[in-house]
Amino acid sequence: MTAEEEAWFDDAAGPLVRPYTVTGGRTRTDTIGLDLLTLVVAVTSIMDAAHLPQEYARVVRLCQQPMSVAEVAAYLELPLPVVKVLLADLIEQNHVIFRSATPMTAAPDERILQAVLDGIRRL
Repeated sequence: MTAEEEAWFDDAAGPLVRPYTVTGGRTRTDTIGLDLLTLVVAVTSIMDAAHLPQEYARVVRLCQQPMSVAEVAAYLELPLPVVKVLLADLIEQNHVIFRSATPMTAAPDERILQAVLDGIRRL
């Protein structure tokens, strides 16, 4: 191969592995109900994660502190559906735990909102 043929490949070219190959071609994303705001944290140490496949180990290393699914996807520079599959696998294998954001079931109490607004106006 000549230098000209290799010129297309450099650090800016990005990963050579397509995201779907990271998940083995699986695209299931919502078996657990992960959304952008779901918080995830690893319960497996970095040392114990060394035996995991590379992408799974990256997630465990990254999630030593709680972070949202959106943050994990951003730091890994992988599409959200791919990250959801990786996280779902890790959750099922008890390497990661999660906590979903509290759903808004009803509108906030109007009296509380008025009290907050009144307090802000008094400042």
